Amino acid sequence: RSPEELGHRLLQLCQHPTVAAADHTQTDPAPFHALHATMAELYPILHERLEVERVGELGIGLLFRWAGSDESLAREPLVLMAHQDVVPVDGQDWSVDPFEGALTDGESAREGGEGVPPSAGGASASPAGHSSAGGARDIYGRASAGTSSAEGARNQRGDLRVVARGTLDDKGSMLTILEGVETLLAEGFEPKRDTYLFFGDCEEVAGATAKQVAALLQERGLKPWMVLDEGGAVAEAGVLPGVERAAAMIAVAEKGIVDVRLTATDPGGHASTPARGGATARIARAILELEKHPFKAHLPAPTRRMLGELGRHAPFAARLLYANVGPLEPLVARVLATLGPETGAMARTTVAVTQLSGSPAANVLATTATATLNVRVAVGVPVAQAISWIRRIIDDDSVDVHVVAATQPSRVSPVEGEQWDLLAALVDEVFPDAVAAPYVQNGATDSRRFSPWVDNVYRFAPLRMDREERARLHAADESISAATLAEGVRFVSRLIEEACG
Repeated sequence: RSPEELGHRLLQLCQHPTVAAADHTQTDPAPFHALHATMAELYPILHERLEVERVGELGIGLLFRWAGSDESLAREPLVLMAHQDVVPVDGQDWSVDPFEGALTDGESAREGGEGVPPSAGGASASPAGHSSAGGARDIYGRASAGTSSAEGARNQRGDLRVVARGTLDDKGSMLTILEGVETLLAEGFEPKRDTYLFFGDCEEVAGATAKQVAALLQERGLKPWMVLDEGGAVAEAGVLPGVERAAAMIAVAEKGIVDVRLTATDPGGHASTPARGGATARIARAILELEKHPFKAHLPAPTRRMLGELGRHAPFAARLLYANVGPLEPLVARVLATLGPETGAMARTTVAVTQLSGSPAANVLATTATATLNVRVAVGVPVAQAISWIRRIIDDDSVDVHVVAATQPSRVSPVEGEQWDLLAALVDEVFPDAVAAPYVQNGATDSRRFSPWVDNVYRFAPLRMDREERARLHAADESISAATLAEGVRFVSRLIEEACG
């Protein structure tokens, strides 16, 4: 299919506001059911030929099985993953209705309803013509009045783009899988290896569906040959200083994630007679100490391998530095930590203060003050060690440090062998201007549920995402190039052919 046709299809998938709630009983399943109807309409061969199970607490997660012909490979399937759910748009200033969407080409913006077949089911698509540029919003954050010029979504480069919530995270990836399988089915391809397609329904809220599916496959005696989920993408040249090639960043591990609550208490009283060192002051001091004393910078093995792979394409001086990253690790780690948030996060455990609370009134001293920390724990660092470091830096027994939730860093998947070599070869084939490089992902994906027992778990969306696009993940005017959707479809098709043919 042409990029424009793929763009239209992605718009239809994005027109369903599939927002999941942390409490699954608060998730509205209707948009998910409507999305499933659209998927069945757009991909009839897939729905006719593949087995499907509805999974998860609400039965809105989808697990498809494409049976292979070789029984000797039946217990080592290929698992391709993406998630249906998206983050809300509350408080974001979109130039188009985020759940209507638009195709833009730099000259004009075509709203989702123009030239795009209506979504099957219809119930979850926002009314045509509604805008999110201001005014009242419904429960999904969609605008309920006004019109949009889509000026902010227009692409200055002139290529055709799809602007809607979920284009990057993660319905673009879901489309590449659906299209890739549908194309192969239409061509008569018959796989030898089983292929599973898992489309989760609660990834954005760290829900339980992926854990249930991983357990289900394990109970059936399966050990996937490879799991491929969202994660890295094809970044523009210059992702590292001096690197003159685009980089296909394939995550081979995920950082651990810990939510920590800091709490300080005090007798309280009237704000006109404050005592020194009150609850809010002690929380503020704790935060400042964490800001002044970040975790020590270091480079885990995947990051050192990434620098080596990408460094081959840098000028001589930078190439010499990257090639000798082993003995120069302390220096390189410190340099990376100063180059900005993206590269800095590669080199250390990070701590972000995300929530604060104190007194309920302006003239009342707080009896309890709290701060929530989101800690991303580097590969090779146990969560307990990270928490011990936080307590040591705060160094205040009157500030309670409580772990609310914790996930350990994942296992590291290999960067050699049949599976890695296949991904690298396909990058070279589909994205010839890019070089494949491993890295450690800062965020969490559903694939972490497979890491404890599956050796080859990779996180890579075969799509180009430049710095501006990456900055719009979870933000207003999330968008993707229609041309890269075609690249992604080709990548998925070739992956299935090579892994299962």
